[in-house]
Amino acid sequence: MADYWQHFLFLLPMGILAGIVSTTAGLASLVSYPALLAVGIPPLFANVTNTAALVMTGLGATVSSRKDLGRHKKELFRILPLTLGGSILGAWLLMAAPATTFEKAVPFFVLLAGLLLMSQVNKSKNAETNLTRDDSIENEDHHPVYKVVVSIGILLVGMYCGYFGAAGGVLLLAILSATTTMPFASYNALKNLSLGAANLIATVIYIFSSHIYWALVIPMGIGLFIGGWIGPHIVKIIPEKILKILISLAAIGLAINLFMEAYF
Repeated sequence: MADYWQHFLFLLPMGILAGIVSTTAGLASLVSYPALLAVGIPPLFANVTNTAALVMTGLGATVSSRKDLGRHKKELFRILPLTLGGSILGAWLLMAAPATTFEKAVPFFVLLAGLLLMSQVNKSKNAETNLTRDDSIENEDHHPVYKVVVSIGILLVGMYCGYFGAAGGVLLLAILSATTTMPFASYNALKNLSLGAANLIATVIYIFSSHIYWALVIPMGIGLFIGGWIGPHIVKIIPEKILKILISLAAIGLAINLFMEAYF
């Protein structure tokens, strides 16, 4: 019992930090997953327990971003089915082939996301000057093939989040940054809700196919809810350009660390 309260007092603040990092940078697993490993959970079960706890980040961020989400319902209904469908496929794959088989590919996905987001650093100025009331995920003038490619990209991100999840938020941020005219705070809010819902679907699957450490989900989840509520407020304070640079650098650093762990 004493050990549990030690874990509780450790995971609660780590959850708050992870929630803030998740809703501002999409890198919650940089904090939450190692924290669960640190209290002794085996990697596969730490992965699924982390996914269950991350549902609370989406909930906290949704409460905090109601206005942003309300202005972009059309975009949300485009993204949500894709991330949910992908998450179902990813969670099923995790049970069929544990995430250790995916470790060698993950660093390259994370690096790609960091570089793609970095390439969008100067887009914020254009977005601010070109915003219209009909800003959306994709310009209606784009070729249908382009729209299909964007949809497949979002589906794959949902699948990735259901399977492994590290830096999945950065991947979705990078896609939305490259394909939307919305301000950062708006598509960040869409990212938070979509990935929160994807984590919920994956958790339901894990309940029947794996083992979730619910006693540890409680402190981590409380912290993630608090951090998830705080994060969107921070996003509105820090300039978009600075946020993108920081997120990109963090993703590139994480990619290097994951590469070293997978190959050396």
